[in-house]
Amino acid sequence: MRWIKRLFALLSLLLLAAAALAAFYAYRSLPKMNGSLQMAGLSAPVKVHRDASDVTHILATQPRDAWMAMGYVHAQERGWQMEFNRRVMRGTLSEVLGPTTLETDKLMRTLGLREAARRQLQGLPADAREALQAYSDGVNAFFAHSEQLLTPEFLLLGIRPQAEAAAGRYWDPLDSVAWSLMMALDLGGNWGNEFARLSALEAIDTPALWELFPPYPGEQPAATADLAKLYRELGVYRGKTVSSSAAPQPGGRDGLLASVREQIGADLQRWADELGNIEGKGSNNWVVSGARSATGMPLLANDPHLGLSAPAIWYFARLQAPDAGNTKGMDVIGATLPGTPFVVLGRTQQVAWGFTNTGPDVQDLFLEQINPANPAQYRVPSASDEPAWTNFGLRMETIRVKGQPDISHMVRSTRHGPVLSDAQARHGEVLDTSRFVLSLRWTALDQDNRNVVATMEANRAQTVDELLRAFRDFHSPMQSVVMADRSGRIAYKAAGKVPVRLPENDIRGVAPAPGWDLRYDWAGWLPYEETPQDSGARGWIATANQRIHGADYPHFLTQDWAAPYRQERIEAMLAQTPKHTPDSFRAMHADQQSAATVRLLPFLQKTASDHPLAAAAQAALRDFNGEMRLGSAAPLIYSAWVDAFTRRVIGERLGQARFEAMYGKRLFRNAVEGILERNDTSWCGAAGCAAASSLALADALNRLKAVHGDDVSTWRWGDAHPAISIHRPFSNVKPLARFFEVRTPTGGDPFTVNVGQYHLDKADAPYANRHAASLRAIYDLENLDNSRFIYQTGQSGNVFSSRYRDMSEAWAAVQYRTLTMKPGQWRSTLELRP
Repeated sequence: MRWIKRLFALLSLLLLAAAALAAFYAYRSLPKMNGSLQMAGLSAPVKVHRDASDVTHILATQPRDAWMAMGYVHAQERGWQMEFNRRVMRGTLSEVLGPTTLETDKLMRTLGLREAARRQLQGLPADAREALQAYSDGVNAFFAHSEQLLTPEFLLLGIRPQAEAAAGRYWDPLDSVAWSLMMALDLGGNWGNEFARLSALEAIDTPALWELFPPYPGEQPAATADLAKLYRELGVYRGKTVSSSAAPQPGGRDGLLASVREQIGADLQRWADELGNIEGKGSNNWVVSGARSATGMPLLANDPHLGLSAPAIWYFARLQAPDAGNTKGMDVIGATLPGTPFVVLGRTQQVAWGFTNTGPDVQDLFLEQINPANPAQYRVPSASDEPAWTNFGLRMETIRVKGQPDISHMVRSTRHGPVLSDAQARHGEVLDTSRFVLSLRWTALDQDNRNVVATMEANRAQTVDELLRAFRDFHSPMQSVVMADRSGRIAYKAAGKVPVRLPENDIRGVAPAPGWDLRYDWAGWLPYEETPQDSGARGWIATANQRIHGADYPHFLTQDWAAPYRQERIEAMLAQTPKHTPDSFRAMHADQQSAATVRLLPFLQKTASDHPLAAAAQAALRDFNGEMRLGSAAPLIYSAWVDAFTRRVIGERLGQARFEAMYGKRLFRNAVEGILERNDTSWCGAAGCAAASSLALADALNRLKAVHGDDVSTWRWGDAHPAISIHRPFSNVKPLARFFEVRTPTGGDPFTVNVGQYHLDKADAPYANRHAASLRAIYDLENLDNSRFIYQTGQSGNVFSSRYRDMSEAWAAVQYRTLTMKPGQWRSTLELRP
């Protein structure tokens, strides 16, 4: 008994020691926020204040010091986020995570983001290069010299950036330029839609394609070519059934680290497969003039919709510095992107602005025919009837792989751009890559990309006119910018580069085009003066990724606009209130009325079913008006039914393997609307769409019963639709996910103003809210210090910090924090000294 007591005492002592060590580590990993720190390279001390809203205020005596301090603070608060993003865009994940991330690395190397960034950096003016270098110096200073311990991700994955940072190589200006390209990659792509159309046309004809991918309401299909006939005559298809990409399988290793590596490889492969699909990547913004506000001055609102992550993609900060020599100063506050030194969305002393994604077609896939006599060559335009050929451009990339020999990856390119099918496994499942490959033409990779300059100049603007001049340099991805200044002026401008396509181009970028035919080449650029714009004559302007021009607009931008449900709802609410206030804007941000649900709801309500739960389900739907409230069962029943209907009807027509390769990334909701409204038996089958709806309802109820039980009265949309801010990599490790993820129940759906986009291909939580308002902001031009903001996690990227998730509940409740340049007091003050 005495030995048992001694053993118990020893174990208790060891547990206490371990707890004390963990607590000490957690404390030492938190950023220093008070006192002073030395940072070599500063010209003068910099104050880093944090206010009651936890907004960071960087007050410097010259711009270079402010940008350098911003780099230091981003690294201090979001070090792991920057490390992970740096490895994604450089294509060096496999160096620390092993072979499971090799395919993602190959894709990033194939796209050549660093090479494009190098070309673009050379064309930037001196002050832009100075800003990027100062920011990089600040990031490197933190990682090289800080006494703050690195967060658990670095520790568990064995990543030590100190030596690289001390040499000034950990972060460099190319990384900041490349991170801008990563945002363009996430928001500015439609190559996935082009490939999906190519794949679908192996199973259906061209008229059916336009039923599956309907054009925008009131428009005809953008392509007039018979695409199915074109691809059939060219012989582009591999000729065997498409198979869904499988997740990497464990390689027999055990332990937490191996699990992390394997799961993150699968996770990133899904992310890579979803690139080039613009559906669901939207936002809302609107502005009213003084004539429509209670104060007589403009009000502006913005909520960009992005993938939810922990930490959040944004970090709120203020940068203030006066002019110094030839470098202009700034005083700007708002949302920064860790990885870049500027405020992307926000306001200065006199002007505010907000973005939504315009979504023009700035990516084209080209079918490149391989020379059967020489596979090192591809077909190019010829002045004669005989085919002409030229060599592929070649670039060898060496990828380091943890625990394995280095991998040599040959990147091929054509006159259009990189050969994408060399790094997209699904392309080879559809395309006969012994005869054809797919190359990518993408605006963002061009040398004249000056997003850095546009954002820097916006940080200095004081009027709408100055913002309009600043955004002349904005390149990719095109953004729909609403703006307002203290003089009372409001405006809208689509800012970014859009290619012009020839009149004889009968494909117009909606599907892969023969790369050897000159009529499919881009013919120039739409002038900035001719991109859509609006001066707000109605008293308001609103955009929500809908078609942002009238039917009489003379230029083709895209066919892939978002359905206009959100924008129409916003405009209706703007019209309903004669004089708006921040509180009326809050109500608009919170709105969960789904017009898309209302459109299809009658088909569900009249669906006959002998399922045991059908009567209870129909009772729950009886008074449902399309408001997607988290406490209601009706939104869950409706969402499960339309999902099951889509899987049955479209899946059976395309073939399940092909369908599953497309579904989840896109919902095919516009197609379902047309199929049901036409009672289209070519899709629903000879028995008609009512019979298909009955089968779908039974499928849905079986699925819901398995997850939520057989008492329909206890079902809640919020239980199935939590907002999940995922953490990479620890969302993929179940014992750790509950600590690193940020979850909260939400309402809404993909078509509500308070958006809640789900990914139906994620079997573990198909209706979870994964893509939503990444921030909400309201700017009051009568008193800009009465502005407000919120986002879904917190400022800190350290899971041990109380600031890691402290905005989550307020975000879900559509509440805000004050965004002011004149806080009553500072919550903390750190001085950075030379």
